[in-house]
Amino acid sequence: MIARLVVLLIALIVAMPAAARVHTGIDVLEDQHFAPLRTIAARHGGHLRLAILANPVSVDGAGRRTIDVLRNDAHAAIPGLEVVRLFSGEHGINAATDDTNIDDRLDPTSGLPIVGLYGKTEAERHPSAAQLAGLDAVVIDLQDVGVRYWTFQTLTKYFLEAAAASGVEVIVLDRPNPINGLAVQGPVSTAGREDYTTPSAEPMRPGMTLGELATMFNAEDRIGARLTVIRMTGWKRGDWYDDTGLLWINPSPNLRSVTQATAYAGTALLEGTNVNIKGPAGAPFLRFGAPWIKGMELAAYLNARAIPGVSFLAVRYVAASDKLYPYAGQQVEGVEILIHDRARLDAPELGVETVAALWKLYGATFQIDRVERLLRNRAVFDRIKAGVDPRTVAAGWQPELALFKARRARYLLY
Repeated sequence: MIARLVVLLIALIVAMPAAARVHTGIDVLEDQHFAPLRTIAARHGGHLRLAILANPVSVDGAGRRTIDVLRNDAHAAIPGLEVVRLFSGEHGINAATDDTNIDDRLDPTSGLPIVGLYGKTEAERHPSAAQLAGLDAVVIDLQDVGVRYWTFQTLTKYFLEAAAASGVEVIVLDRPNPINGLAVQGPVSTAGREDYTTPSAEPMRPGMTLGELATMFNAEDRIGARLTVIRMTGWKRGDWYDDTGLLWINPSPNLRSVTQATAYAGTALLEGTNVNIKGPAGAPFLRFGAPWIKGMELAAYLNARAIPGVSFLAVRYVAASDKLYPYAGQQVEGVEILIHDRARLDAPELGVETVAALWKLYGATFQIDRVERLLRNRAVFDRIKAGVDPRTVAAGWQPELALFKARRARYLLY
């Protein structure tokens, strides 16, 4: 009888879901019974009127939305706390589309208004004083993907700037860098060329969390916002997302795995060119093609480059029918990137290798000038376009990268 009970107990333990090793910012708030929010509320006379910038990744370790945790549990712990509105960025609060102007409606669960900040104009992408009116603080709980041109970095900076001007506090609930926080790679974007994909002079892969980046933006740009970062527990800088025990939730329609996020740190340079690299089917950022590419030729050329950590498979496929992306519904040829050793892969160098290969093999048919939109470093772009070997190009950006690493060290939280 005892033996049977032991067997049943072991079976129950095995069947139980494993607890995540990493506790994200929202989990830490719960672990601390919302003490940091109680301290902030005390600065505002015991009340705390919150807005939350969120998307589907904004959940705690039990899968509950940060929105609902703060509306219910935090409110019960701090009666003066009230969530009054929601904000969303690129891809919307449901991370369902690449379209603009997709929110500005009510959240069906809470009934709270959603203010969409992914409009077609620059002004529509900045939170306004009117949108922050009546707030004491904005909670930001977004999953950065470890890549400079992922727009959640810039949106966080926009909130810091707007909040500083309006006297509103900012609370960042930190989350892991899914492609680890050790690797710092790629050319540094040129200072003074900031835009929606370039919040500051930083490399394509800065190796920081969103909380660390917010701290850096606030200090280096002298924004002066009252910023609180709720740090994770259990996260180590060398962790990839699949080391954390956390549930993977797509942060956008085209990033569906850690592997795709790893490639995105380089191959997204092809976005906006006349190459198909995104779409609702297939493997965005790991596969790309066009009607004018010869898949076997391109794969052979790239494999001969012996790029560490990857190889290339020639593919032919029908591009997704979504007209947001090039060659919708057409048959194209290209390559699929097979990542064999992500630790050896320098994804930004991979991106430069793919751009250089397309330029060398297909010349002016490839819209190379559009690459600079995300690269944001004209000197590096000019060298690629001049036909300089990609390894030589990469060697040339190392001094600037070393300077960034020295700056970055001051803001690391883990």
